[in-house]
Amino acid sequence: MANSLLEMDDLRISFFTPAGEVKAVNGMSCALNQGEVLGIVGESGSGKSVSVTALMKLLVRPGKVVGGGIKFDGRDILAMSSKEMRGVRGKDISMIFQDPMTSLNPVFTIGNQLIETIRTHTGMPKKEAADRGVKMLAQVGINNPEKRMKQFPHELSGGMRQRVMIAMALSCSPKLLIADEPTTSLDVTIQAQILDLIKKMRDETGAAVILITHDLGIVSEICDRIMIMYAGRIVESGSVDDIYYSTAHPYTKGLLGCLPGSSKGVRAPLKAIEGNPVDLLDMPKGCGFASRCGECMKICLRENPPSFPIGEGHVSACWKHVPVNASEVRP
Repeated sequence: MANSLLEMDDLRISFFTPAGEVKAVNGMSCALNQGEVLGIVGESGSGKSVSVTALMKLLVRPGKVVGGGIKFDGRDILAMSSKEMRGVRGKDISMIFQDPMTSLNPVFTIGNQLIETIRTHTGMPKKEAADRGVKMLAQVGINNPEKRMKQFPHELSGGMRQRVMIAMALSCSPKLLIADEPTTSLDVTIQAQILDLIKKMRDETGAAVILITHDLGIVSEICDRIMIMYAGRIVESGSVDDIYYSTAHPYTKGLLGCLPGSSKGVRAPLKAIEGNPVDLLDMPKGCGFASRCGECMKICLRENPPSFPIGEGHVSACWKHVPVNASEVRP
């Protein structure tokens, strides 16, 4: 981890509400190298977006980082002042948010917003910034970019608005690009185009990428590594091959079972993960997935499992990976 571009060490984030403390992220640790694509996968409420919001220092009350650390390019993110972070956010770390319609300002043209972003972080003269904005729109596959610079967000389709967000995020050549569910609400053709575009930009610029999604089906083509999150914890992480072909954690198996597929030409019914997500206001003593797990043992209800090594770079937080007493097998 010493030479990693990004390091998260035992990151813990809570939201302090009138009903109590919501432990949104509970001990997240990971490292990301330059040029690497990391996929973070999990259902809604698992802590995916909250973790990168803390990385961008965009957490607002009642959210708070209560433990752990974040280092980016050797710098302590959590120790930075607001002024220092403004020099990093948008320049060294850029983020594509889920909904481009709410991320783009509806009362300013695409050109105004691109030019402002570029000038803020590079100090370019307005004419040069405008030329760069046109070039970036062309690079992300938007036709007639000069015309688009003069249009407002509502005049573009959802796929084009998402491309604008990618162009804006890449306009200052960031070292790290965060894409938070960039294909949400887009049709499958546009989804594939957006993912291909992110991969192309990674190859051309060497930027590291964090792709956040709830869909395991879209990460196999673009990611080098995948982290599976559940109830604020990383329950499994490894290479794409590890996750798809050497699946270790019952939750990961459940996610893969939810993907449409076929066997010998016969379509199999989708398998839902039974039960409901754990209540983050009242976390259980043991494994957060125990109440929904078909392989649950007594120890799962009593103790939270650590991460066990399965192979090189492949870990899983599940008690089934170690021998347990026969009396522990059934809850």
